[in-house]
Amino acid sequence: MKDERLADVIAAITALGTYKFYKLDFTGWATRISGPSKGALHWEQVFREHPEFFRFDHNEKKASLVWRRQFPRNFNVDDEPEIAPDHDAERTTESRVSRKPLKEAEVTALIGIAINLHERALEQKIAGYWWIPVATAGLAFVGALVGTILPKWL
Repeated sequence: MKDERLADVIAAITALGTYKFYKLDFTGWATRISGPSKGALHWEQVFREHPEFFRFDHNEKKASLVWRRQFPRNFNVDDEPEIAPDHDAERTTESRVSRKPLKEAEVTALIGIAINLHERALEQKIAGYWWIPVATAGLAFVGALVGTILPKWL
């Protein structure tokens, strides 16, 4: 488990689930998710370490959300009620068609899954330390025995 990983996964799910284009390269997602604070390599690593949520195109250069990839490519990004400030009119008509963004309830469901997976991983990590109290009790018992028997021999 990595520090701040859950926050990164939640941020990535939110961005990849709601942005008008369903897939971008790692630099594009880095800009959309965190701006200059975390680079493309950081987000590529997050996407690669969480295949339960993210997939790559055939060139392994662009990432998308698994759930969103299941939708047909029939969402015209220009038919939105508002044109986003980063609207690029020079793109071809073909590139202006994407997969529809997730609904708020779908994004919330994915975030809930991420939180549950994180909690399970944390529980497994904690369960891996079961032997510490047993070893402590065992050493205390051995210490008590030595403390009782040793003075009789001296």
